[in-house]
Amino acid sequence: MKINQGTIEIINNIRSVVGDFDKNNPVYLHEPDFRNTKALDYVKNCIENGWVSSAGSWVSKFEEDICKFTGASHTVAVTNGTDGLRLALYLVGVRQGDEVIIPPLSFVGTANAVCHLNAIPHFVDIEATSLGMSPKSLEQRLIDVGMLKNGIVINRETGRRISAILPVDVFGIPCDVKALKKIALRWNLPIIEDCAEALGSKVLIDRKIVHCGTLAQIGVISFNGNKLITTGGGGALITNNNNLAKLAKHISTTAKIQHQWEYNHDQVGWNDRMPNINAALGVAQLENIDDRLIKKKNLFKKYIYAFKDCKFAEIIKTKEDVFSNNWLISLRLKNRDSEVVTKLRNDLLINAFKSGLCLRPAWNLLSNLPMYKNVPSGDISVAEFENQRIINLPSSPQLDDL
Repeated sequence: MKINQGTIEIINNIRSVVGDFDKNNPVYLHEPDFRNTKALDYVKNCIENGWVSSAGSWVSKFEEDICKFTGASHTVAVTNGTDGLRLALYLVGVRQGDEVIIPPLSFVGTANAVCHLNAIPHFVDIEATSLGMSPKSLEQRLIDVGMLKNGIVINRETGRRISAILPVDVFGIPCDVKALKKIALRWNLPIIEDCAEALGSKVLIDRKIVHCGTLAQIGVISFNGNKLITTGGGGALITNNNNLAKLAKHISTTAKIQHQWEYNHDQVGWNDRMPNINAALGVAQLENIDDRLIKKKNLFKKYIYAFKDCKFAEIIKTKEDVFSNNWLISLRLKNRDSEVVTKLRNDLLINAFKSGLCLRPAWNLLSNLPMYKNVPSGDISVAEFENQRIINLPSSPQLDDL
């Protein structure tokens, strides 16, 4: 079968950045890298002193280091990003039967965290530039279906309470949290920012550069194996709210009242705390995170140069007032004809994987998944249009070493 000309050009452009690859020497999407770290020493310390579970000095150190790096006042390390989102939503008052506004373009964990509280996702469209929740679409949807009564937002169509807004920093690109926050304040709604992929991503707000997640009531970061730094599995809540931080740590530690020997619990809690041995891995990688971010930026620039004259695809760029960690550098296929794009997309993915090049399309829209097809939704035409055109590129920071 004849290979699409666009496929040939795109794969050749990628090869010019990442070097040669084949089935025996594949290039992956985003690999962990523990070289030039003290990860082995720190993990060995956990094993030797026996503190490997959900208590220990490395957890405290990791939380302190995340605070220093992000500028957040408090960090609570947890088992993974999805659990972190569920915990954060619970902390701001999301309860059974509530609706939480989310974008349809995200990893399934965003919607699952809502459902883990027996709440209901409510979809609002994205903007094409950041791929994050559109402030205009959010405001219009709230005007269309929202009713503010005694400080509570009610969906007039369903009769349910809308209790939170959950935007996402897609692929590490910051969403327009400043505009979203203005809308949220007018409607008395808390924001939980899903910055799972955005460690190191920042925005310029009133001449001050701030880390993603710190403008929301709570931001939630992931340290899964494919993230900028990894703790194997893990996540963290970051917040500037002292009360929310205390409650997060308490509830995530089975709501146990501190005592030397008694096991008393004052409410239903979860066993969500990050194990010490995982935190040790995180501390080791945070020590050279600035170097990783530089490598990611260099890699992004190489892709920009490689695709500057490509007529089939372009690198997705950010606005001037945002600073992405370039977690997954991504292509946007240029053709606006759906059939032409689908043909090129499928041909590109098939032939890339055959040749040892691991590319990834964007997730299937959450609104298309069987369990979320019938939940409330505004118009999501931008998400539907952009979703089929996005291709994630190999983005491991160590690729910059080639």
